[in-house]
Amino acid sequence: MTDGRTLFAKYAYPPNALGYCGPDDDGALLRRAGSIGTGDVAALARGFDGAWPYLEFIARHTARDPLDAEVVEAYWLGTGLLDKIDLGEHGAELLDRLRRRAGPVARIPDSVAPDARCDHNFHCFQIYPWMGLLAAGRGGDHPRHILDRCRIRWGEVLASQGEEVEIRYQPLVWDGKALALGDACDEVAVRARDGVAFVGDLQPGEWVALHWEWVCDRLDAYRLDDLRRSTSRQLSIVNRQMALTAE
Repeated sequence: MTDGRTLFAKYAYPPNALGYCGPDDDGALLRRAGSIGTGDVAALARGFDGAWPYLEFIARHTARDPLDAEVVEAYWLGTGLLDKIDLGEHGAELLDRLRRRAGPVARIPDSVAPDARCDHNFHCFQIYPWMGLLAAGRGGDHPRHILDRCRIRWGEVLASQGEEVEIRYQPLVWDGKALALGDACDEVAVRARDGVAFVGDLQPGEWVALHWEWVCDRLDAYRLDDLRRSTSRQLSIVNRQMALTAE
């Protein structure tokens, strides 16, 4: 498994480079993600008001370091490690951590669904304001698009050439009442920038994890299943909550 600091950099770089979260040093993250830098990723990671509270929380409840590779992977992909943390019992602690760190755009709920997991999907759909804007019909298609880019997606490699990869993935679709995964479509994703790549050469048929426009890592069958399970679980929670609100 990739070391935790490099793994964190791979998934954290895309939104950081867009200016959405974390300290203003995306170059250090890019170099570490591409395994050509040795900067202090721990200091950078602590500056991510979204991700860092989760890494601390997971580490505390699994007796690990916040940048342990299994902790970092659990946050981004929603692995089985998170099944060991009962949010019915510890959800209030997680929300308190988020209230202390979350920025002004965050919308911290009063409670956590007992079947939720403290992964990036939870943060994307439950803490960021985009789900609320989508449900309220504000901003047209923009909230759905942001949710689709912000979540960690999986895609199948169709072709790879230079710094670009053609992939096939299922986008989020919204019918005015519920979110779901739609029919598969093709897009071109970024594999490298200025010769710095997060993954080596990719072959058609391989599966990858994507954050915003970037290919962050390869996915084996187990990690692909984790990410699918995490996404399905969070969509079920969101749709259940919206159905209750509509009653």
